Amino acid sequence: MPPASTERTLSAPTTTPGPRKALGRGLESLLPSTRPVEPPPTTHLHGQSIRDLPVTEIDPNPYQTRAHLNDQALNELAASILVNGIVQPIVVRPMNGRYQLIAGERRWRASQKIGREFVPAVIKQVSNEQAMEMTIVENLQREGLNPMEEARAFDRLSREFNLTQEQMSQKTGKDRASIANLLRLLRLPEAIQQAIEKGELTAGHAKVLLMLDSPEAILAAAQKIRAASLSVRQTEELIHRLLAPQDGASQEPKARRPVDPNVRAAEQEMQRALGVRVTIRDNKGKGKIVIEYASLEDFDRVVETLSK
Repeated sequence: MPPASTERTLSAPTTTPGPRKALGRGLESLLPSTRPVEPPPTTHLHGQSIRDLPVTEIDPNPYQTRAHLNDQALNELAASILVNGIVQPIVVRPMNGRYQLIAGERRWRASQKIGREFVPAVIKQVSNEQAMEMTIVENLQREGLNPMEEARAFDRLSREFNLTQEQMSQKTGKDRASIANLLRLLRLPEAIQQAIEKGELTAGHAKVLLMLDSPEAILAAAQKIRAASLSVRQTEELIHRLLAPQDGASQEPKARRPVDPNVRAAEQEMQRALGVRVTIRDNKGKGKIVIEYASLEDFDRVVETLSK
């Protein structure tokens, strides 16, 4: 059974003289009221029941994927709530005689900052898995998580609830290739993961670094990236040089052979379909098709397209 919500009890009107009336109020503040507690009013929005719940009866969400809240953004939200109130209710579930937050942590914490006594809430009966899914979706749809927070959230869904990448894609609305790329970030050394969380490296840098085999090589390359403030494109060039070092032998550039118009048209059509650079090297009906990709996300997309 959900815990009973409480509100401040209003004293009934009295007809006694002034001094006795003041005394009555004084006694009421010292003695517990014998009147039954009235539940807060229930309103309805889009078919959902909304109740005002005491802020102090709500516990944090154990499935919260956001590791850090921006203090300035939280203060701005608190100022807005102070003036305009809470526009959208939070979502909670009954848990051990209290309420456990599912969605709306920023609104709940901002309400605490300004000393708000009650917050509007939608109460849902959901399982642990459903609560975690709702938390991830709410965070993804609102203020974006950093890549490492997203990666750990999807990893937790995978490990604790045995969901495949395809199932996670269906439940969260994020495409499978993006989920796969995020999960790869967890293979990086801890120091690199922390750099991504701090914004010192981007997810684009990280995806390129994953092309290196050893943690030592990744750490050394990351140090060069930060020291020279390399862009993702410059990082790709650096990694390609590390993977295929020049042997010092100079090669004369080959003269570009004329391309058959039909071959050129086929190249252009494939580039439009795959979204990456495609080169067809034809020699009298034989040859090869070279597909270039700039990131692992491009690679996953190309493989998925060709598989279909």
